[in-house]
Amino acid sequence: MKTEVSLADLARSVIAVPPLAATPDLSIATAQNRALIGHIEAGGVSTLLYGGNANVQNWPVSRYAEWLDVLAGQVAATTWLIPSVGPDGGKVLDQATMLADRNFPAAMFLPFTGPKTDDGLARSIRDFVQVSGTQAILYIKSDGYLAIPVIEALVADGSLFSVKYAIPRDDAAIDPVLDDLISAIGRDRIVSGFGEPPALPHLQYKGLAGFTAGCVCLAPALSQAFLLALQADDFARATELLKIFAPLEALRDAGDPIRVLHTAITLSGIADMGPALPFLTEADPALWPRIEAAAKELLAHEMAARAAQAA
Repeated sequence: MKTEVSLADLARSVIAVPPLAATPDLSIATAQNRALIGHIEAGGVSTLLYGGNANVQNWPVSRYAEWLDVLAGQVAATTWLIPSVGPDGGKVLDQATMLADRNFPAAMFLPFTGPKTDDGLARSIRDFVQVSGTQAILYIKSDGYLAIPVIEALVADGSLFSVKYAIPRDDAAIDPVLDDLISAIGRDRIVSGFGEPPALPHLQYKGLAGFTAGCVCLAPALSQAFLLALQADDFARATELLKIFAPLEALRDAGDPIRVLHTAITLSGIADMGPALPFLTEADPALWPRIEAAAKELLAHEMAARAAQAA
């Protein structure tokens, strides 16, 4: 596991956001997670973020350290593994002490929807960093989540490493809030935070450093090629690659992104993700035939791309 990172790492690889494979009794499924991680790494993706798709907000705190240790032992030495913390302050306090004994360079704060103030959240972020020795990544999904001057101050004092930006817009190319955030902390510290489709305008028009995605878990080589095309300003190539992801992305939008991804990986044959973790279920069984077809089609494109690269 990579233990030192710089801002360049945000642009070096797509940030895969995988689900967590579980056993029937909701323990971590070691072999199945290893299979998924191996598939992602074999496609050239070297950053893994365990966050919303892994339902980290519902991991038992009693198993948090154990599960992270399992994952850390499964990734390559060159892979950057990013855990998440929270979303509530009580979990953050417990998780900070657990991370203090480990070598994760950064951890993402899951979005919190309960009562909070800007100063209160900022204090908790600083306290977390002091206790854990781990920089924070802020995940922004809604307007007004944390005032931009507060974010700027967190970057300035070294508490905040980066921002995962995922506020949906009718036109992602027109986003004054993102423009203000870029002016405050720089575009090299911000990644597009909700998949390949919005990453295209975010990188084309806003110049963000990179992006996080879920479908990359099935097609890492294709997603990495998409990132490289965006970075090379080859937007025609990027647009063509994006079309390959469209069928599964449409099903994720229709049937819940987290649940459909979990089910898609199982039905693709990459790894058996097992049951969903607490508060969630697998995707609607009525969608399974379409999910399986889309997942296997995407995986076939992925393996063809790998074969072409190896030729």
